[in-house]
Amino acid sequence: MATARTHLLTKTLALLAPGTELREGLERILQGGTGALVVLGMDRMVEAIGTGGFDIGIEFTGTRLRELAKMDGAIVCDRDVTRILRAGVHLMPDPAIRTEESGTRHRTAERVAKQTGFPVVSVSASMGIITIYADGVRYPLEDSQAIMFRANQALQTLERYTHRLEQEFANLASLEIESDVTVRSVAAALQRLELVRRITAEVDQAVVELGTEGRMVQMQLEELVLGQPDADALLLDYLPVPPDAAALSQAREALAGLDPAELADLSVVARTVGLPGAGDLEVSVAPRGHRLLAGIKSLPRAVADRLVERFDGLQALMAANLEDLRVVDGVGEQRARSIRESLARTAESSLLERFM
Repeated sequence: MATARTHLLTKTLALLAPGTELREGLERILQGGTGALVVLGMDRMVEAIGTGGFDIGIEFTGTRLRELAKMDGAIVCDRDVTRILRAGVHLMPDPAIRTEESGTRHRTAERVAKQTGFPVVSVSASMGIITIYADGVRYPLEDSQAIMFRANQALQTLERYTHRLEQEFANLASLEIESDVTVRSVAAALQRLELVRRITAEVDQAVVELGTEGRMVQMQLEELVLGQPDADALLLDYLPVPPDAAALSQAREALAGLDPAELADLSVVARTVGLPGAGDLEVSVAPRGHRLLAGIKSLPRAVADRLVERFDGLQALMAANLEDLRVVDGVGEQRARSIRESLARTAESSLLERFM
């Protein structure tokens, strides 16, 4: 499904996932051969554009939704779909609101969603479709089998991507040890990270839509992304000016905003996040040491930052002896030995992998 998902749409999909009372009620409506229009929220605007109907104020159940859908008019629930507030409501949204729909129910649903800001669900028995309108997005629900098929395909892709990501980071580690890193290597690692992030988000959305049926997919996803690196350590190492939290966020958002063709171009990736060289991939760069220090799980972030600040780049950090390391606030004898041993192991394993 290529539709861009907003936070409101994602939240609504969770409310309509298989296993929920709302989904059960909507499925019952479809099976009964009737239609329905359900507004997920109530405020003065909804009251203003609605006439007729009656107040109910009862606990929400799928069975009650099905029975009330036999009446003419819309059903209004609270935001969390825990109560049915009104039924038989005739909605009259602003006819000037643009809509691409042709059917009366779907046109009304889209306009109500746009005018009130609440998600609206339309059930078309003739077409056998449940459609969500939220944040200006039209989203037809897929059946569980189609979503599961899509999720399994995405998991297979994610497995390949994570394997390639591991290779990119192993290669980068070797180049860092040898002081032979170029912008190309860093951009390639960032590219792989972004590809993994995107496919992970796709599987996450499938899990939301699958509801209780997505537990196995969720477990597989968690296993694949366990211990996955993030882009922050790379950006901290290689951006020309050590970035603060705002600069890191800006770089991540810029990377996420690239379309597939742009993401495939390493020069564009490098320019987008602000790597040195203005897109020249062969420019040599040197890491500050954040990424390799982040691999030492027992090392607090604040101490790692002080180590980077104390030593002039990764090579100086790796050349530091125990006395040099102990000068840094927060590094005692035991921690100094742990840092030295960890960096030495990283160097040894990286070089072995590179030349095997």
